[in-house]
Amino acid sequence: MATHLDLEEQEQLDALKHFWNKWGNLITWVLIAVLGAYAAWNGWQYWQRRQAAMAAVLYDEIDRAAKAGDTTRVERALVDMKDKYGGTTYAAYAGLQGAKLLADKGKLTEAKAALAAVADKAPDDGLRAVARLRLASVQTGEKAYDEALKTLSASFPAQYTALAADRRGDVLLLQGKRSEAATEFGKAYQGLAAESGDYRRLVGMKLNALGIDPDAGAKAGVTS
Repeated sequence: MATHLDLEEQEQLDALKHFWNKWGNLITWVLIAVLGAYAAWNGWQYWQRRQAAMAAVLYDEIDRAAKAGDTTRVERALVDMKDKYGGTTYAAYAGLQGAKLLADKGKLTEAKAALAAVADKAPDDGLRAVARLRLASVQTGEKAYDEALKTLSASFPAQYTALAADRRGDVLLLQGKRSEAATEFGKAYQGLAAESGDYRRLVGMKLNALGIDPDAGAKAGVTS
């Protein structure tokens, strides 16, 4: 009986050796790859968390400097934020806040640079859209109308398309292109929900000033 068990165990051992000789290297490399990927993933997660934490600290610095009206500190901190944490959400919010202070202080070149960085690198479509809208406003204020229209020609998320159309209408009207401006205002009016309230009425007033009834299409549809 013992001999039979010994022979059976030997056969199992020989089969295991044969299997390992055939597949051992492959199994080893697969395990190495899996464990390596797991370690890399954990390392990436740790790095992401650390980047976010450091960006949050720097954002607080920009927030304090902006509230104090210290443009020098804001500019310096924005450079650090852009260089080290440019792709983070904190960098986007810092850029928007810093750009507002810089624009208010008349430092328009620096404000435009901050907004352009957000429009280019922000991790969120909405933040990029807000940056483009504000950048176009600064460019319009400088009478750089072609630049503003170029900024507003970018793709916008659905919830911002009406705002971009309204802004394009403003620029075109300033250029004396009344017909094109009316077209953009029409897009904005139709794109804004009725719940938009005062803003939609404002766009409607722009159309009225151009001799256009913003609700004419809807009224025609009801009449027919």
